[in-house]
Amino acid sequence: MKIMLNSKQRAYLRGIASTYETILQVGKGGITENLVEQVNGALKKRELIKLRVLDNSMFTAREAAEELAALTKADVVQVIGSRFVLFKRNPQEPVIDLKAAR
Repeated sequence: MKIMLNSKQRAYLRGIASTYETILQVGKGGITENLVEQVNGALKKRELIKLRVLDNSMFTAREAAEELAALTKADVVQVIGSRFVLFKRNPQEPVIDLKAAR
């Protein structure tokens, strides 16, 4: 279930993500089924993840973010340079309280 983030929620998530380490990267292999599975697993566990697009990738960070968001039904929180942040609410075990962003 994809939720639409409002600007306050997006800003709140950007603040949280600023302290996060990059956990996955899109390389020259592009967006593979394996990468999509890894992203899904990470989103289920953490809800908010930071990824990076390597220089040898055929994707820009924006393209990779949009593509992965579509494939995982996640929201693109932000794209800066070669990094991007995705968010997907875990309905069974929420990790991040979006009510704090209101």
